[in-house]
Amino acid sequence: MKIFVIGFMAAGKSVLGRRIAGIMGLEFLDLDREIEKEAGMTITGIFEQDGEDQFRKIEREMLKQLIRSDNFVLATGGGTPCYRDNIDLMNKAGQTLLLDVHEDELFLRLKNSKQQRPLIANKEPEELKHYIRAKLKERASCYNKSQIKIDPLNTSLELIKQILSAG
Repeated sequence: MKIFVIGFMAAGKSVLGRRIAGIMGLEFLDLDREIEKEAGMTITGIFEQDGEDQFRKIEREMLKQLIRSDNFVLATGGGTPCYRDNIDLMNKAGQTLLLDVHEDELFLRLKNSKQQRPLIANKEPEELKHYIRAKLKERASCYNKSQIKIDPLNTSLELIKQILSAG
């Protein structure tokens, strides 16, 4: 079984992905951590040194490499599914689970963790709100290709397990 946890930054992909992997007896992988191990630098370092376009290319190659494995839960980056046909690759390889978190909740989560996230590092609160809203709108058609969509704030782990097991 291959499960790809997608959603906006700070949606809880890594936290929930780790929990899902634990209850389903699967390996947990975090795409950003795998990229950092391979590149020998942080995601922020890659963005600063090479820019977002190069990061997305590296991200796609790592995704394609990880897809060859079996029995895992993979937490992706927020933009991963929307680069080229990544969402289609994930849908073909396994199940995609979208964590659909409201923009107000995302703002609350992101306003205090901006320095760890290169795409929002220097944004003031109003700029951050606008960025979240604009990116969610931009990514909606891609995110909506996810096979399963949940609100992680209102869905139990047991229900998530049942949904994934039925799929």
